[in-house]
Amino acid sequence: MDKIKDTKTFMRITHRYLGYFLAGIMAVYAISGVLLVYRDTDFLKKEKSYEKKFEANLDEKKLGKEIKIKGFEVDKTEGDLMYFKQGTYNIKTGEAKYKKKELPFVWDKMTKLHKSQSKDTLSPLNTFFGISLFFFVISSFWMFPPKSKVFKRGMVFTAIGIVLALLLTFL
Repeated sequence: MDKIKDTKTFMRITHRYLGYFLAGIMAVYAISGVLLVYRDTDFLKKEKSYEKKFEANLDEKKLGKEIKIKGFEVDKTEGDLMYFKQGTYNIKTGEAKYKKKELPFVWDKMTKLHKSQSKDTLSPLNTFFGISLFFFVISSFWMFPPKSKVFKRGMVFTAIGIVLALLLTFL
């Protein structure tokens, strides 16, 4: 019986203090997550002008990769100039003049939280955050006795949450 009480106490205390610690991290993830929902719009984006020199004689595909514009497409080529919606590229000199709509610096950095890969400096934070959230899921089942009405109702809400998440994922 003491082992069960020790586990319950450990889960509750760790859940409490980890929750306080993660509150700040969750606020940043929540805000950046909402921003990512609207990444296909110009919400909060500002237009920036660029004048860059790239390698000469780039084809459309390589130029699109260099400029990093989604859905990049050349409209026409006249002489040495390649025209695209956002600007121009001089095939002979490699000079490009174009405009891009981008999030302000802070918002842009925040959205990178959701896009990091294992090689990025943010990957340990993302891994820690994911594991901590999973711990929250597991430890929440130690908050109330399994025979209590609150626990049983909680299990129903858990099942509804799982079904809803899976349903929306596969639709």
